[in-house]
Amino acid sequence: MQKIQLSVVVITRNEARNIARCLESVKDIADEMLVVDSESTDDTASMAKTLGARVIVQPFLGYVEQKNFALQQASYDYILSLDADEELSPQLRAAIATVKQDWKADAYAFNRLNNYCGQWIRHSGWYPDRKIRLLNRTLGKWGGINPHDAIMMDPSAKMEHLEGDLFHYSYRTVQEHIQKTHKYAAIMAEALHKAGKRADFVKLYLNPPFTFVKKYFFQLGFLDGYYGWVICRLSAYYTLLKYLRLQELQQQNKSEE
Repeated sequence: MQKIQLSVVVITRNEARNIARCLESVKDIADEMLVVDSESTDDTASMAKTLGARVIVQPFLGYVEQKNFALQQASYDYILSLDADEELSPQLRAAIATVKQDWKADAYAFNRLNNYCGQWIRHSGWYPDRKIRLLNRTLGKWGGINPHDAIMMDPSAKMEHLEGDLFHYSYRTVQEHIQKTHKYAAIMAEALHKAGKRADFVKLYLNPPFTFVKKYFFQLGFLDGYYGWVICRLSAYYTLLKYLRLQELQQQNKSEE
């Protein structure tokens, strides 16, 4: 039996509306709460300190880079990495408390349940939305392509799944989702361009409608009602924007040659 000490790590930027809910959900299982704040202009940092977190201010490095920076600042090797708009469900909190007393794997994954405009979304490709968030940092780190980060574990790492959901309060309004869609599509296009990817006919004209069909029909988005339709439409829109921007970058590159 291996009993471990756990650092809960959160990166923030103007998360005053979310940070208390997040930290309150972990304070009973955390041996350390660490918030790495990207120069918030609201009360995020002061609220986190009041709740008992150690706060480090670090200008934003990029999603993957910022989370890896935060990972390395933790006091303990065993990390629970969360976003400020996430919260442990009671069942998941109990499961992690049990794991702390008998750590057997190198990393643990669990399902994430997304709340969209006040409604829990259980289809549309948004659930079970399996995430690795509990890990031994000596065998894993954040990777992926900004802004779509994910924890990457060493091939030899032993993985297990925990029961219980990670609650994610994704968007309060459709307008907020639209704004983020534009932001994330631009970031993703830049990353794809740097990686040498190109926007072709299939990606521009076929991928967007296919994204909608896949999410709305094959991933049962229609069962999520009106908001399922909105989510699937905006997923297709994101795909279109991403490749339109990538095409623009390609054309700019040609004109500069």
